Amino acid sequence: MKYVLGAKCVKCGREYTLTPNTTTCSCGGILDVQYDYAAIRRDFSPADLGRSRDWSMWRYRPFLPVEETSAPTPLRVGWSPLYKADRLAKELGLKTLYVKDDGQNPTASLKDRASAMAVVKAREAGADTIACSSTGNAASSLAGNAAAAGFQTYIFVPARAPKGKVAQLRIFGATVISVDGSYEDTFELSKAAIEKWGWYNRNAAINPYLSEGKKTVSLEIAEQLGWQMPDYVALSVGDGCTIAGVWKGFQDLYAAGFIDRLPRLISVQAEGCCPLNRAIQTGRPWTPMEENTLADSIAVGVPRNPDKALNAIRSSNGVVVNVSDEEILAAMRLLGRTQGVFGEPAGVTGTAGVKKALELGLISPDSTVVSIVTGNGLKDVANGIKAAGEPMLVKPDMDALLAAFAQRRITP
Repeated sequence: MKYVLGAKCVKCGREYTLTPNTTTCSCGGILDVQYDYAAIRRDFSPADLGRSRDWSMWRYRPFLPVEETSAPTPLRVGWSPLYKADRLAKELGLKTLYVKDDGQNPTASLKDRASAMAVVKAREAGADTIACSSTGNAASSLAGNAAAAGFQTYIFVPARAPKGKVAQLRIFGATVISVDGSYEDTFELSKAAIEKWGWYNRNAAINPYLSEGKKTVSLEIAEQLGWQMPDYVALSVGDGCTIAGVWKGFQDLYAAGFIDRLPRLISVQAEGCCPLNRAIQTGRPWTPMEENTLADSIAVGVPRNPDKALNAIRSSNGVVVNVSDEEILAAMRLLGRTQGVFGEPAGVTGTAGVKKALELGLISPDSTVVSIVTGNGLKDVANGIKAAGEPMLVKPDMDALLAAFAQRRITP
């Protein structure tokens, strides 16, 4: 790994030499990959990216902890669109808003970035089987990326995982274990099984490489904005791994001289499950919460990456916002109606948070904001219908259609 210096524990500071199988520090802390930024700056520049025709996350290889000889994953992951959301910005009363639609990744979520990294590192480790626990998106992303690369997968999901995500797992050939319990129960069972059978561990709070995959969304945002940083980047937060990866990406770019300032993060959690935001708001250590939200992808009452996540929010002088399930459903409708982007509940939670942050006066209307949509709405059709409502049902008759329009005050 040409530009990798090693890894450092975010809890105790102990340093490690990285191997493909590196996991956590002996103290239990999560490791952070360290780079030689001076060497990256010497050998690589925004101009090099301007000449690249690799429209995937692997265009950023100097910023990634993979061997130079390692082949990329078969599925095209990354380079999702960044839309200038003028209609939505006007409706919210915001000067400039961009929407990063990561639901357009191969298995329809941002988690493909982490799973693609896991597949490459598993191949470097000589593994043939990869396993993880997940509320849904990490699971489906692993199953799809692993299937394309020829790996077996064992995936543990809470029984409440949406059927759309479970369907993806089964179609991709994964061995799926539906756990009758919480996400915490699911994680612990996967951890025990991985230890017993020696599978490659894709759990994001164990494997330090996964946030390195997730950070590529930040690298793309920066490049797509011409290296001009927004004031804020908003995203939904569950176990903390994604927001940690997003912040790491911006930090890497800043240290390598690709950008001249850092954005502030807007950490958005569901009111019914917000242990990390609550810790920031109260100034106290985080404590577990019930997983009481329909946004299953961020329904994590015991976050597995709290240290990195809290560091990211605090280091960025970030804003924390909690939104209700009703506000999340409203954001699904708003994003779809104004921008044609269909996000799942957790996927639009960042957008719901931008709206609420403006209403609460936490951010200025003159700000430039990027909202990351982390997952596609087709993963959770039941909540999509809940947000939008059922269609009208009419007889195949014009009089019936006119009556239905009149009842709903529709004027074509």
